[in-house]
Amino acid sequence: MDLKSLIRDIPDFPKPGIVFRDITPLLRHPEGLRYTIDLLAQTCKQAGITPDYVVGMESRGFLFGPALAYQLGAGFIPVRKPGKLPSAVHTIEYELEYGMDRLEVHQDAFDSGCRILIADDLIATGGTAAATAKLVQKIGCELVGFSFIIELRDLQGRQKLPDVPIVTLVEY
Repeated sequence: MDLKSLIRDIPDFPKPGIVFRDITPLLRHPEGLRYTIDLLAQTCKQAGITPDYVVGMESRGFLFGPALAYQLGAGFIPVRKPGKLPSAVHTIEYELEYGMDRLEVHQDAFDSGCRILIADDLIATGGTAAATAKLVQKIGCELVGFSFIIELRDLQGRQKLPDVPIVTLVEY
């Protein structure tokens, strides 16, 4: 299946010169969505990635992370933006192009030593994925890999990530 045919290009969004890779056509396509999740799981298994938990970042990591976790026999843990979680949290601050941001995860989400796969729809500059990796490693978890549907190669995001397997399905 040609996944690129299910990803819509929206030029000049969110600002001039940017081409937004819109996954909503993929999400509404039953066979394409099933194929994507199945292929992600198969590719992770082939890469030797066997997580205890899949961690998905807000918000599009919430779309693919739980289904991938189900296919891999793992649990799912959401990593949220500040102020969204109701219990005590671990926090990491990271730099954006124009300022700082923060990610949070519940302190009781997982125990030290568990194996973590980080999943999101897209890797661009790698900042959010790298911050999430630092967060789970700070807690004492073992990072076993990353999983993305789309990789924007020109932005070189994978260079910011730790040396673990990185699974991507579509490259631009």
